[in-house]
This record gives sequence, C-alpha cells and structure tokens, in this order.
Amino acid sequence: MGELTLYSLNDVAQRNGRDGADTWLVIHDMVYNVTKYKEEHPGGSELIDEYAGRDATSGFDDFGHSSEAKRMLKDFLVGELIEEDKRANRKKKVANGGVKINRKSLLRRLCGSCAS
Repeated sequence: MGELTLYSLNDVAQRNGRDGADTWLVIHDMVYNVTKYKEEHPGGSELIDEYAGRDATSGFDDFGHSSEAKRMLKDFLVGELIEEDKRANRKKKVANGGVKINRKSLLRRLCGSCAS
C-alpha cells in the first residue's frame, strides 16, 4: 500500500452521514469511509451513526469485534489522522485515566454466566 492521505478530526467530523454526507469513522488513528457498509452492519446502521464523523475506537474495541471484522476494515480505509490529532487523542485517553471498560467482563461480574 502506498502512502495514506492524512486527515484531521475536523475533516472526519464533516463526514458525519448527515444531509447526504458520507459516513467516516476513526479507529486506532486510521480513517474509514463506512458509508456503503452502514446498512450491512450486523448490529444495525444506528451503531455506526452513533460514532459517525468521530473517533469510534473505544466503541469498536469495547464490543470485541472478530478478526474478520478487523480484516474488513481494510476495504474501507481512506486515510490516517494527522499527527497532531493522534497526539490529542492520546492525551484524552490519559486524561480519562486510561480506563477501558470491558463490557463483557462487567456483565459477567454483574450477572454471572449471562454474558459468557
């Protein structure tokens, strides 16, 4: 693969799926155009719409997508975040204490085997 186009979070925010705009997401600093995939998403287009035009890394990771889903991302890759926004994202994660909640583990603790 050649060099990727660089985008800012502001560029991505303008592609929020509203008013006919494409739907872009950021996952692990990479930018994806998921416009054509929205209706095929097994969890429904609403889940993608929730993160449209924003960084969806936490939602993507928290759900625990399969290896196949991660491989599919390559088909939608349009670019990469600029360094400044990558750093800003890392600072936000540190400011939030770097706490990542694993929903499956939390459910397992709350209601035993129901989330196994």
